[in-house]
Amino acid sequence: MIFGEEGQRRLSKAKVLVVGAGGLGSPVIAYLAAAGVGKIGIVDGDTVEVSNLQRQIIHAGNLGENKAESAAEFVKKLNPDVEVDVYPFSITPENVLEVVERYDVVAGCPDSFRSRFLLNDACMILKKTFVHAAVYAWEGEVATFTGKPCYRCYIPKSPEESGRAILGATAGAFGCLQAAEVIKIITGSGEPLIGRLIRGNLAEMEFFTINIPERDDCPVCSGRLKGIFDENYVDDCTIRRLE
Repeated sequence: MIFGEEGQRRLSKAKVLVVGAGGLGSPVIAYLAAAGVGKIGIVDGDTVEVSNLQRQIIHAGNLGENKAESAAEFVKKLNPDVEVDVYPFSITPENVLEVVERYDVVAGCPDSFRSRFLLNDACMILKKTFVHAAVYAWEGEVATFTGKPCYRCYIPKSPEESGRAILGATAGAFGCLQAAEVIKIITGSGEPLIGRLIRGNLAEMEFFTINIPERDDCPVCSGRLKGIFDENYVDDCTIRRLE
């Protein structure tokens, strides 16, 4: 579906937060800026290293710079009409609500389950749309959460973090899918992956969709979680405190 002039107007008025300016964040930031999203917030506390550049393509020539600031430089060169908010720090229980509340849609591109749970929980509390993506080796996944079910319905607690290397093209492919989800949500064009997750293996070029069931006992999208509390984001990130 082509969204036309009205879709472009919606994009120009939209405010999107991208958390993580790495392998996933690079294509997300690039294509949201190219699409003409009015305001993009970029959160990342890391600095650019040589080993990042095989997948974090927006940081070319910016070794040693903070990634959020480097990404903002890229956006200004690509589309100077886009307003950029730079957050050169990591998302934490102390700052997540303050940052997320300023935006319409959140694209989660972090490299840890802790950060994904933080973003999910903040988005559910603030009633923001959370577009999730993750990659590992040749594989990746994308989903959109707007309420029930939420990311914790899909993964209630943190599994062990994977140490597998990420192919640059994998991050690029799934970052593009994530950017497309954000654009669909803003413009009302197409059918977002609400309540569904698409997973793919680029080594085999196989893709399939999972329907994510609502969990009746989910403490987050049920509305029982009333705030962001440090104890919910340690160890396996099980919800221990509701209010």
